[in-house]
Amino acid sequence: MKPITFMLAVAALIGMLAAPAAQAQNWSLSPTYGSISLSSGFSNDPRYLTVTAGGSRHFSGGGCSGWVADAPDFRVHYNAGSVFSLSFYVRAPGDTILVVNDPSGRWYCNDDTAGLDPGMTFPNPSSGQYDIWVGTFNRNMINGARLYVSELGVFN
Repeated sequence: MKPITFMLAVAALIGMLAAPAAQAQNWSLSPTYGSISLSSGFSNDPRYLTVTAGGSRHFSGGGCSGWVADAPDFRVHYNAGSVFSLSFYVRAPGDTILVVNDPSGRWYCNDDTAGLDPGMTFPNPSSGQYDIWVGTFNRNMINGARLYVSELGVFN
C-alpha cells in the first residue's frame, strides 16, 4: 500500500471511531421531557419524571455504551450552593444507561450501579445546565423508566 493511501485509510478509520460518540446525542436540541430549574437545597427531594429509555443512536464513552435518543431526555438548570452533591439515577424494568453532559461540556456515562440501574453523583456540583439521556444497553426501548434528581445521593 502506498504511504498516502495508508495515511488516508488510517485517517478514515480514526474518523469512524471518533464520530459515533460525537454524533450520538445533540445537547443543543430541546429536551423531549422538558426541563427544570433547581437551586441548592431544593424541596421535594428527590424529584423524578417518567421517560421512555433508549433510542436509535449508539453512544460509547465515559465507561459505558448503549442506545440513546438524539435530543436530551431532560435538562436540569442547577444553581449550586451549600449542598455538596447532585445525583442523577434511573430505576427501570430493564437494563438502562445514564448519560450526562455537565455545565463544562464534559460527558459522563454510567451503567449498572444498582443491579441494572445506573446512577452518578457530582460532588461539589457546578451551577449550569445538565443535559441527561436515559438509554438502554440493548437497542430496545423501555417504557416507564424513572429518572431521579437528588441532592441526597444515589438511590435514596
